[in-house]
Amino acid sequence: MKSEMEIDILKILVTEEQIKARIAEMGEELYQRFEGKNPLFLGVLKGSFVFMSDLVRACQVKSDVEFIAVSSYENATASSGRVKIVHDIQQDITGRNLIVVEDILDSGSTLAFLSEYFKTRGAASITIVTLLDKPSRRIKAITADMAGFVVPDEFVVGYGLDYCQQYRNVPYIGVLKPEVYSR
Repeated sequence: MKSEMEIDILKILVTEEQIKARIAEMGEELYQRFEGKNPLFLGVLKGSFVFMSDLVRACQVKSDVEFIAVSSYENATASSGRVKIVHDIQQDITGRNLIVVEDILDSGSTLAFLSEYFKTRGAASITIVTLLDKPSRRIKAITADMAGFVVPDEFVVGYGLDYCQQYRNVPYIGVLKPEVYSR
């Protein structure tokens, strides 16, 4: 029996098992890079919260966590290109090694904006980690230091990614049926 949300999924792109395995690999790689450096995992809300939770547990390095909330979609299916901070970080990041955790690197507008913002706030280093990379949509010259999966130019939801604040709790990455977001 399909859940209320699964009925709206056209196809599964990345399974729950694939996500779990890839996050374990990413956590180990981050451990190797940041052992002894006390990095700050900085999640971009709301989409990153599921991924970041699993990633932080997979990377067994002494660290702390922080969140920033930005908006560039405004309940649309494509980024407006205008990024605004909705909730800022609450601690001084001067001299810190940041691991910026994002759900998807799409147009690049949000991460380009945040990278510049964190540099001006004095971060020692900025490592961008994204669960999904959609290079076909990139308009800003930015790349992830680490990406879980490259996805095609389709509207994806699940594992933190949403459409109108829905579908974040789907445990895999799925393509949303076009009729759902064209209503």
